[in-house]
Amino acid sequence: MEFITLDRLDDRYWPAALVLYREAFPNGKPLRVLENTFAKGVGYLHVELEDGEVVAMALTGKLPKANALLIDYIAVRAEERGRGRGTRLVREIEGEARTMGLDGLILEAEAGPEPENEKRIRFWEGCGFTATPYVHQYIWVPEPYRALYLTFDPKKPLPADGRELFRHITSFHSLVFRTARGRSDPE
Repeated sequence: MEFITLDRLDDRYWPAALVLYREAFPNGKPLRVLENTFAKGVGYLHVELEDGEVVAMALTGKLPKANALLIDYIAVRAEERGRGRGTRLVREIEGEARTMGLDGLILEAEAGPEPENEKRIRFWEGCGFTATPYVHQYIWVPEPYRALYLTFDPKKPLPADGRELFRHITSFHSLVFRTARGRSDPE
């Protein structure tokens, strides 16, 4: 098992990670937006390899004003789920964020009443994240979302207010979407 973090989309790991991303998130961000995240210098690709094969991946983004890393997407191959790979990848991302001198991790998870959403929230809480009570409704997607955060040092806490966390999250999304809109999407 090997973990790799890249600040660019390379030809070696990105194609397999993209397949995994599309399988897990068929309605996820368009390719041009993902590419723009890296072109703007705020994105990271994390992969977990087993025998040279990508078995888990994550896309993260730096939130400078929060001094945190946003876990935007994380996916594990279907046949590899339930074996701790997702938790290990989160721990690796946490280690990378600490090495970068960041204060914690932030993410958003679907907040609807469906059992799969509750299961995801429990996964993140099991990884040490705290779910905020605030539920955010974007205008461009129908699902409600809840912010979660993981502070590394209690002396330098991340905001505990969901609205404030979503200001950081939406600022990131605005940055990567805004400059990608005019480009054609090769998908």
